[in-house]
Amino acid sequence: MNEGWASYWHSTIMTRQGLTAADVVNYCDHHSGTLASSPTQLNPYKLGIELFRDIEDRWNRGAFGKEFDECDDYRTRRDWNTDAGRGREKIFEVRRIHNDLTFIDEFLTLDFVREQKLFKFGYNESTEYYEIESREFPKVKRQLLASLTNMGRPQIAVRDGNYKNRGELYLEHTYAGVELQLDYAKDTLLNLQKLWNRPVHLETVLEDSRTVLSFDGTDHHFEKGEPLELAEGAHI
Repeated sequence: MNEGWASYWHSTIMTRQGLTAADVVNYCDHHSGTLASSPTQLNPYKLGIELFRDIEDRWNRGAFGKEFDECDDYRTRRDWNTDAGRGREKIFEVRRIHNDLTFIDEFLTLDFVREQKLFKFGYNESTEYYEIESREFPKVKRQLLASLTNMGRPQIAVRDGNYKNRGELYLEHTYAGVELQLDYAKDTLLNLQKLWNRPVHLETVLEDSRTVLSFDGTDHHFEKGEPLELAEGAHI
């Protein structure tokens, strides 16, 4: 997000102010290298600037809200324009309140993925090449979010090593929009319990609700709490 914001304003200032033709050519030569794309690696500068431009364009055209979201005709959505003129206001709001994960989660759309030709890549061991695995929007978005979440690895820390004053281990997952894989979580708790020799617990978010996963050495337990939107001030 920071890379996109910097690139957006760098580009805006350098192409709209009183510069000579030589200055613009020199800038474009350097800037094109910054935004260069790779067949196997996503450029965060390129993604960020294009997403900010997309947000500005959509809010200038009024391409947001209930009526727009419910429209399923591609051409109508593409040509949508109510002259709302709120683009600049919106990108400043986005920069103020969002981080990398919520930025992607909230504003990466199917239309944007189509226009930018984003795919889900994977390594094919038989050919020893990275290849397109999927063009499905949910899979593309999920892979991108996972890559931003500690490089796909969940961030988990110890909150209490003497939980309920019984010597139990209580862990906390830093939820950032991507849920834990339950099979991995259960295996992790099982192995931790063997090391700790006492019940272990892991607080996370599942289906938008705060949930505590536990393993006592014999059985796995799930204790589901209230939805996130109701848990004001909850520490996740």
